[in-house]
Amino acid sequence: MKRILLSCSALAVLSLAACGPADAPADSNANQEVAASTETAAAPVYGTFGFDVDGMDASVHAGDDFNQFANGTWLTETEIPGEFSRYGTFSILALEAEEQVQAIIDDAAAEGGETGSNSQLVGDLYASWMNADAIEAAGVAPLQPYLAEIDAVETLDDAAALFNSIHHQSPYGFAVWADPSDPTINALRLFQGGLGLGNRDYYLEDTERFQQYRDGYRNYIIRLHELAGLENGEANADAILALETRIAEAHWTREDSRDVTQTYNVMTMDELDALAPSFNFSEGAQALGLDVENLIVVQPTAIEQTSAIFAETDIDTIKAWMTFHFISDRASWLPAEFDQASFEFFGQTLRGQTEQRPRDRRGVNLVGGALGHAVGQIYVERHFPPSSKTQMEDLVNRLTVAFRGRLEQLEWMDDETREQALTKLSTFEPRIGYPEIWDTYEGLEISADDYFGNRVGMAERGWAEQLEDLANPVDPREWGWPPQIVNASYSPLQNQITFPAGILQAPFFDPNADPALNFGGIGGVIGHEIGHGFDDNGRRYDSEGRLRDWWTEETNSRFEARSSVLAEQYDGFCPIDGMCVSGRLSMGENIGDLGGLQMAYTAWRQYVDEVYGGEAPVIDGLTGDQRFFLGWAQVWRNLYTDDALRAQLVQGPHSPPQYRINGVVRNLDAWYDAFGVTEEHELYLPPEQRVRIW
Repeated sequence: MKRILLSCSALAVLSLAACGPADAPADSNANQEVAASTETAAAPVYGTFGFDVDGMDASVHAGDDFNQFANGTWLTETEIPGEFSRYGTFSILALEAEEQVQAIIDDAAAEGGETGSNSQLVGDLYASWMNADAIEAAGVAPLQPYLAEIDAVETLDDAAALFNSIHHQSPYGFAVWADPSDPTINALRLFQGGLGLGNRDYYLEDTERFQQYRDGYRNYIIRLHELAGLENGEANADAILALETRIAEAHWTREDSRDVTQTYNVMTMDELDALAPSFNFSEGAQALGLDVENLIVVQPTAIEQTSAIFAETDIDTIKAWMTFHFISDRASWLPAEFDQASFEFFGQTLRGQTEQRPRDRRGVNLVGGALGHAVGQIYVERHFPPSSKTQMEDLVNRLTVAFRGRLEQLEWMDDETREQALTKLSTFEPRIGYPEIWDTYEGLEISADDYFGNRVGMAERGWAEQLEDLANPVDPREWGWPPQIVNASYSPLQNQITFPAGILQAPFFDPNADPALNFGGIGGVIGHEIGHGFDDNGRRYDSEGRLRDWWTEETNSRFEARSSVLAEQYDGFCPIDGMCVSGRLSMGENIGDLGGLQMAYTAWRQYVDEVYGGEAPVIDGLTGDQRFFLGWAQVWRNLYTDDALRAQLVQGPHSPPQYRINGVVRNLDAWYDAFGVTEEHELYLPPEQRVRIW
């Protein structure tokens, strides 16, 4: 699969479980050398030993607010740049990667290269985006052939024919992914869709701020009508918003949509046609080049009800809805007024940004995503030394050994389930830094002066690659992400944990830092990704990536009892009046954080015994265990606008960062010992209330 990481509105994307970053410390010998000879070692990126001591707020006791204790001064003194809705460690690393990718793009542009070469594609795609004058000169002319197709629609059958095309808005989405019943083969999935706002909550939440979001959306629809020279903007805006509200009512919640046991529903095309007759799926599948007997319908009742809604909706409303979304989805491909209107709604109103990102920065992210592997090969050569890969492999091994030991001693798991859990752990495949094989871009045509045409071509090629995937077995060597991305992931279908080079930077991983910081930072993230294999969803897949119930009834009940207590804890975290974390929606990430930090701490203590003979040195008045927990807190320091925080709460699945710190450490006995936390402190939980899962 040579996937281009750009999507069009008609296609849904199935994402992997992801946490954010990941990284590792040096191997055991290298760490011993750092510990024994700090005077000759290179300086760490943060502070004197890898932690930003100046960012702490020592006036707050760790037991009252560990996030504030570890990061309080940084949180107080840092302002979110106007072009961001959230800003923290991930943002800082992403900005560094942007600068590095910019240099790669500039070099590619200077090199030129033969048509179809990586340098030509990279240089010309960036040039086409930066050629704002050409985009202005083209105006709305590139839209016209597609808008004419919509204008020619007379019946719902006509509309359904466009739903089942690559370019037009659809009330559902297709994607190709490994089949949970046999993850060696690819399968077609069908998802709910059709909403212009983030998810159903934006239509249904009955609060003043969410009403303001809906009012802003209505104004945005009207504005695009004005810019495109379309009539009946206000009436169409009301009709579109009413239609999407009905669709939202039919949609599954985020909580239900992440439940892998509910979302695996295999149907034949005949059964799908009977379920949703107004969408003409059999005919549409042929038009899309799909030749399948069965497919996986992720949210069947939503598809059924949406089909009924469209059957009851007048054709003019459907055409207005399709027209608006076709333009909105391509606003950044069009003259500046369209782009600005899109930013003012999606960036300012929904996310709280005050400034549009500079065009060149947006272009870097465009190319780094669309041609991520072309850029990534050079990025790895320049910025990811082999020593980092070696050190990361050592840390992953240490975390795996630590978790194996915990599994072997886990008191609530019976031997039958334990045996299969250990088998699953033994088959985990760590992928570090960069892929074994690189995506190629044969046949892709990119012009330096036709950005709209480039995007159309990339969408068509992206779908052709999905069809190619569907016709072939799963290739576990492929990466959906480019190596320069600042994130990490776990794939339950392939039982793979992936740590791209972009995240293997300080403060997540710094080969010159005190090992405690690396164990608490990237070590916790490694544990988090391993933990996804055993969270509320990941645990339902076996060692071969098959969706299968391998738990005994007794052990399953014990797991659910523990995880339900964790959900209750997070349900009580309410960063905005009237809005709280959903413990069920964020369950997988919270289990990953809790289990991951516990794994990392176990590995850290084993390292201390091995390297230091039982007790790590004190550095700047901080014990080894204190530095370990501070390492975890440092990687999650983050600021949000209020609107971005609301979005995080309703869309998840991650808890806001302060709870990824405070909500986790209060369940670990070692944290209490490290910082002298007692029942007098705000975060204190009695031992019997601390959740212990993995």
